[in-house]
Amino acid sequence: MSKKYIDIEDVPKGYENRVKQNLSFKTGNFVWRCRFTTPLDPSTITSDNMYVENASGTRMAAKFKYNDESMEIEMEPLEPYAQDTDYYLHITTKVKSRGGQALKTYSDKIQIVK
Repeated sequence: MSKKYIDIEDVPKGYENRVKQNLSFKTGNFVWRCRFTTPLDPSTITSDNMYVENASGTRMAAKFKYNDESMEIEMEPLEPYAQDTDYYLHITTKVKSRGGQALKTYSDKIQIVK
């Protein structure tokens, strides 16, 4: 199965909550990949603390993989994305660094287009 990746990094200051990415693809599947600047506490990377939801607020089931070396989280949906639908990635302040410091709330929007 072919996957497309979205890297969320180098977001300009002031646009942290308003990043919009348009994707065109055939499979309806891709993995969100988020890179951080500090190591995270893996026990805080859960579906309650980090999730994708559609414009109606319905959360998608997903599995998470954290790479401590690259400080990246990959979040793979367990169901395909629907076309012509907006999806939002939310990372809450409950995701913490290894030192216990809470991260800033982050939200990213993508629009699935034909």
